[in-house]
Order: sequence, then structure tokens, then C-alpha cells
Amino acid sequence: MTFGIGDWGLGIGDWGIMRPSALSPQLATLNSQFSILNSQLSTLNSQLSTLNSQLLTRTTFEWGRIQDNADWILPVGIFVAVGVFVWAMYRRDAVELHPLLAWLLVALRTTTFLGLLILYLQPQWRTEHEMVRNSRALLLVDTSLSMGLTDADPQAGTPPSPTAAKSRVEQVAATLANTDLLRQLRQTHDVVVLRFNEGLDRDRVVLDKQVPGEGADQEVQPLGGGLGGEKPAANPDPKAAGDNAVDWKEFLTPGGTETQLGTALSQLINDESGSPLSGIVVLTDGGQNAGIAPEAAVELARKAKIPILAVGVGSDRMPSNVRVSDLVAPARAYPGDDYTVTGYLQAQGMAGQVVEVQLLSRESADGAGGSRVSSGQIVSSHQVTLAKDGEAVPVKFELTPDQPGRRTLCFRVQAPPSDRNPTDNLREAEIEIVDRKNRVLLIAGGPAREYQFLRSLLYRDRSTISDVLLQSAQPGISQEANKLLDGFPATREEMYAYDCVVAFDVNWQALSPEQVKLLESWVAEKGGGLIVVAGPVFTSRGVGGWVEDENMAGIRALYPVEFQRRFSGLQEGVYTAAEPWPLEFAREGLEAEFLWLDDTAAAAREAWAGFPGVYSYCPVRGPKPGATVLARFSDPRTGAGGQLPVFFAEQFYGSGRTFYIGSGEMWRLRRLDPAYFERFYTKLVRHVSQGRLLRQSTRGVLLVGRDRYLVGNTVEVRAQLSDARLEPLEAPSVPLQVIGPDRSIRTITLEPDPSRIGTFAGRFPVLEEGPYQLDLAVPESEEEHLTRRIQVDVPDLERENPQRNDALLSRIAEGTGGKYYDAIGKALGTTNPAPIVKELKDRSRTVTFTAAPDDQWKQTWFMWMMLILCGLLCLEWLIRRLAKLA
Repeated sequence: MTFGIGDWGLGIGDWGIMRPSALSPQLATLNSQFSILNSQLSTLNSQLSTLNSQLLTRTTFEWGRIQDNADWILPVGIFVAVGVFVWAMYRRDAVELHPLLAWLLVALRTTTFLGLLILYLQPQWRTEHEMVRNSRALLLVDTSLSMGLTDADPQAGTPPSPTAAKSRVEQVAATLANTDLLRQLRQTHDVVVLRFNEGLDRDRVVLDKQVPGEGADQEVQPLGGGLGGEKPAANPDPKAAGDNAVDWKEFLTPGGTETQLGTALSQLINDESGSPLSGIVVLTDGGQNAGIAPEAAVELARKAKIPILAVGVGSDRMPSNVRVSDLVAPARAYPGDDYTVTGYLQAQGMAGQVVEVQLLSRESADGAGGSRVSSGQIVSSHQVTLAKDGEAVPVKFELTPDQPGRRTLCFRVQAPPSDRNPTDNLREAEIEIVDRKNRVLLIAGGPAREYQFLRSLLYRDRSTISDVLLQSAQPGISQEANKLLDGFPATREEMYAYDCVVAFDVNWQALSPEQVKLLESWVAEKGGGLIVVAGPVFTSRGVGGWVEDENMAGIRALYPVEFQRRFSGLQEGVYTAAEPWPLEFAREGLEAEFLWLDDTAAAAREAWAGFPGVYSYCPVRGPKPGATVLARFSDPRTGAGGQLPVFFAEQFYGSGRTFYIGSGEMWRLRRLDPAYFERFYTKLVRHVSQGRLLRQSTRGVLLVGRDRYLVGNTVEVRAQLSDARLEPLEAPSVPLQVIGPDRSIRTITLEPDPSRIGTFAGRFPVLEEGPYQLDLAVPESEEEHLTRRIQVDVPDLERENPQRNDALLSRIAEGTGGKYYDAIGKALGTTNPAPIVKELKDRSRTVTFTAAPDDQWKQTWFMWMMLILCGLLCLEWLIRRLAKLA
């Protein structure tokens, strides 16, 4: 039995088999949702009451056919002429009747024509509503990653000033939370706070104008639509929370890799056209680096007579600085095999100076205590000459590991005294020295070209042991492999020996139900990695194929995409274009380091841009919930529902990962550079195999979405844990400690995955640049820990010109009749109201809305008029018959 409440379905029948410990979190979540819903209903009622109080209703009577006095002449003239004719006719016909009877007949006929005249004139009631539209003040806040920078005090040297101790966006958040600015603005205007970075963000906070005598409540309204259009308040009852109902630091979290100031202003001006807009207050560092030029927005604002008040945030000076922009090290290495560690140095205002670069190594420590950052033994050092501003200088170290274990490498630069930001002078990376090789099972439905290239690549790779299962092969055929298989693994010992399975257009129906279940449990419980490549034979086969086979549900569950249902074998299973189409990468794909074809993000993006593309893909319905789309097929003719077809997608499946490729055409990378194909599959195999390669304990594994993030990203963490009996762990939650770049520690709660016992998941945002360490103490164990390290970066585009752009912001303000303030303090001043508040004039106006005539009233009135007219004509006819008139 299921009982539906709103959008929630409560399976009462399922509760009977749930433990109280598992039920409590659901009840708590449900109570929280009800509280939020009640708060939203209260807010809506309050808004409706306010709207009704602002409406002034006036109802007037009018004639629909009469627009001015001249419109009366023709109908009245015709009515008078008809009346004279009726009078003359009855004077002749009723000469022998009694005068009263004659006048009665004249009155009946005249009244009938009068009714027709009234029908023609269309009498109606019209309602007019007068509503006061409050003046609107818009606060547009820059949330690009450059706003996450902390400015060093150029006069004071290394110790930052109190203002510079906060990042730029934190200064803005503190201004909104701790000053009187919003209250002063709300005395005159409705205030809307918006965000922009790579464009205008549709999430916004709406603060209604304060009516004298009402509390200073802040309400968050979803305007603009889109997924996630509503930003919930920190407190579900904004009236109870007062002016602190919105967590401004959370709402203004920086996350955009570009600053498109011109694009955001243009979108906002177009969206707000017709509104009583007092002005736009822009709080930004002015770092325009993408999108349309701000001059276009200035022209739009000038035509719309919308002043733009710009408030500069950050320092106007480019500080002298040297930093370690990146550190590239392999995730795994083998004893006795050389490997290369490459660090990249970028300098500003230090061209030509010589610095010492050191590489340190230490044994990785478990637990929150860990080893001190930048500690370890110096392995090697180099003298490096810094290049011109912004140019990266690669520094390479060749190392030879001697024994297995996890080690932390620290790339450190000895900066000169003029360096203004010592916090970015080092980078750390973790490497696993293992004495076992990666075991890969390569299975294919047929000897496609992609399969042949990858088979040869894995066979030559010294770090990989590859076994091959070619379903179409004849017995005794030769293949480049460590072992040739005649069939898919049938026992746990055989299956669990592998770290990764790469499947090229496989006929999954050749597997028995036990083998399907074995593969699914290997991925979900043992952290296996699965790469599936779609093809034109078995993946694209509809009727009769595994895509439609009910027994293959376990296989379809492993795919991160939903397949289309085809009802005929004549339906096209593969789309093939006449020319290649490049892959269109999503933001997640560009940031995924395992898809980089080169060492740096910029070089990798350039490499993919030079790739001509692929010709075909297997059509799918779309990604599964929880899956991540990394790239799409870019042919615009193939789009459906506003989305291009999925080509790269991945998902967590229990403690493992699965990755989907839309067609077997990555071999075309070899035409660009043979090393690209090798790098693509080598990184991809290691990425999906993390659950097994990085397993630090028999009790579990700790997984993250990727090893490198950008400031403002959200990190997804999953843990697959076992109890002391090596059975899947059952617990209401598991705590995870996150150690930030400043060594601060916070605890994140990992909640159990209801679909799989022993799997726990959680998310947290990263707001600072630098290395983060994740530490999970394994429950029911003695000091056993699972650890992972991730690196958080700011993209180079947001670092190229981090200083405040006073010239640009001044042009924007002056070009629209506004004013520029080069510091938040100057915009607020010491007066009440603040200087920036004085610049925003009250643009409130009264708007009249005319409602359409009441159609129901018109129909009712027309019906009664017709009945009356018919009655008059019938009565006249009856009198004439009784009077024996012709």
C-alpha cells in the first residue's frame, strides 16, 4: 500500500521490513520537508495578502460599440427612422382600434427595436485594477573563481590587512549580512540579489520592500525558472530568522571558470525591461575575460535609462608572486620502474629571477593527524629561471621507486622576499608504489578496429596484464594477450582477479544469469571498473537483443545511460553522419583529469579542439539519474528535447565505476597523435579501476568523483565498507573528516545508500585552493583508516588578470549615468542612507490592468434579452390576432 503526500511517496508496506535505525533518518527528513512546505505556504499566503492590499479595483459600465460620441449617430439615427416608420404604420393600421390598444402595439414594436439597438451596442461591465509596482534595485554579484582570491596587502607585505584576510566574495557576503545596506534599500525598493560568472545565474534572492510596521523578513523567491531555480533560506521560517535568513556566504559561493560581465548585464537588462528599475548595483573585480563586450550592455542600459552603479572588489595592483600552478605525477608506479614528476611554475612581476625548486618525499600517513604539509626528505632540487608574466615553466624530476607503499610528493619553490602570497608556493601529490600489475579483461563481440588497437596497447603495457575474450573468434585463434578465454568468468575467483573490464559491443545474452549477477556484484561490491563501448551489432539491436531482453536487466543497470525502446528491427540502431563531428564536452568533462590528452587543462583542451571527431553514435534515451554526462555528439541535427546525444557518461555503481562510450571510434585520435589514444585509454582504465587499485583495506574503499576540482565545485564521496565479519556494514551514518589546505578539520556525514547495503555517500563544497585530505576511520576496527587526497585549483583564465579593473568599471558606470566606487567602504560611507542608496531613485509607479469583459455575464444577459424580445413579439402578434388585424 502506498500513501502519496505531495511529491513524496511513502511505501507503508516497505516499512514493515525496515529497522528503526533505518526508519529514523527518513522520518526526520520527512518532518524537515513538511516544515519547509508549511513555511513556503505561509510565505505564499503572505504574498497574496500583500498583493491584494496593493490592488485598487474599479468596475465601470460601457458600450462595446461606442468608442467616441460620433459612434452614436448612425445607430440612433436608424432607430429614430424605424420608430417613425412604426408610428406611421400603426397609425394607418389601427385607425379603427381603441387609442390605448393602438399605442400599446406601437410601444411593443418600438420596445423590440430598442432591445435590438441595445444588443447591437453591446453593453458590458469592465473591471480595472490599479496596482502599485514597487521600485526595484538589483544587486548583481560576481561569483567567478577570481572572487575567491584573497588579496595580499601591498603595503604591509606578507601579513594581510583585516580586509584582505577575507576573500573578495567573503567581503561581499559580510557586507550583505553585517551592514545596514539591505535594510536601507528595502525602505524604498524591492531588492533582488543575483549572481553571475559564466553568464547570469537564474537563482536569485528576492527581498520585498518593507512596509512600515512590518518585520525585516527576507524571502527567497525562485524567479527565472530552470532546475534548481529556488534557493532555500538557511532558516525555513524567514520571518522568525529576521535579517539573517539567507546564508550569504553559501549563496555567493564562487564557482564560475569565466567572468562574463557583459553577457550577464545584457541578459539582466533584457529580462527586466518594463520593470520600474531604479538601477543595477554590480559588485565585482571587473575581470571580464569571456562573453560579449560590456560596451553592448552599456548601450542597452543607456537606451533603457537604467543607471549601473559599480562597486570594485579586490586590489587594483598586480602583486609580485611566484606560485606552483600544477603538479603532475602518476597515480601508480612500480618498484624499479622510472617515473616522471612535473611541476609548473608561474610568476608575476618576477621575470628573469632565479629560484630554487625542491622535490620532497615522505611516507603518507593515515588519520586526521597526518604528516605536516611540506615535510619530508628532499629528493632533488633545481635552479629555475622564471619566465615572463603568466607563462608556465615546467620542472621535471625523474624518480625510481624502490619499495611498495603510499608516498606523498611535495613540489616546493623557495620564493624570493618580494613574493606576496606564500600560500601557493607548494603542491603535493600522492603516489602508490605497487608491486602488482593492473589486470584487465578485454571482451568484444567482434574484432572491431578499436578493440584491435587497445588489445595491442594493453599487451605492450608493462604495468598491465590483459586477458582477451573475443566472442566471434574461432577456437585456436591467436591474440596478443596474456591469456585467451573461451568464455566469460564463471566463478568468483576468476572474476575477482580482474581490476577492469573493457567491453566492446558485447553480446551480453551469451552470459548466463549467474555470470550477469557475478559481474554486477564485482562492480558494486568489489569496486570493479567497467568500460562499455557501444557498437552497431549487439548494442544497437532492438527486438531480440539484450537491450530489450528482460533477463538482461542486471547488465542494463550497469550502464550509465537509459536505452531507447525499439519496436521494430527496421528502426535505425546507429546514427552515422557523412562527416566527422567533434565532441562537445560538458564542464565536468573539461575538468575531468582522466580525459586530458596532455599534462595541463589548457593543453588538453587544445588537443581535443584539434580532434576532427567521430562519425557515429548509438542513440540512447539519456543519462540515468545520478550519472554524469562528460561529452556529447555535436551534430545539431541529432538533438532531441534541446539536448545533444550522450557520447561519454559515467556513474558510480556501488563501490565501482562504469563508463560509457557512444561508439568505438577513439582510435581516430591516433591520426592526431598516436600517444593520445594510448593516454586516453590508459588514464580511463586507471580511473574506473580506482575502487580496486586504491583499496587500502580489506574492510572497504573510499572513492571520489575525480582527483582534481575547481574552487566552488562539489565533491562527491562514496565509501564501500564491511564490518568485522567482512559483511556489508549496516550503520545509520559514517563520519568523514575533511582536512583543508589550512589544516582545518570539518566532519562530513556519509549517509547510507538505500539501494545497496554497505555503501555510504556524501557531498561537500570546496571553497579554497590547495590540497584536501579525506580521512575515514573504518568502523569496528582498531585505528584502520581510508584516506584520499584531492587537489583544488583556480583556472588560469581567472588568474591572468586578478587585479581590480577600475578602468572598465568606471566606463560602465559613467556610460549609463551611474557612479563607480573603488571600494565597498566608499559605497557604504558613514552617512545614513549610504552614498550608494542615495543614487538609487524611487521609480515606483501605478499600473492599471484592464480585465476582459465577463463572458459568463454576457451570455446570461444575451439569453434574457432574447427571451424578452421573443416575448414582446409574441405578445404583439397575439394582440393583433385578437384585434383581427392583418
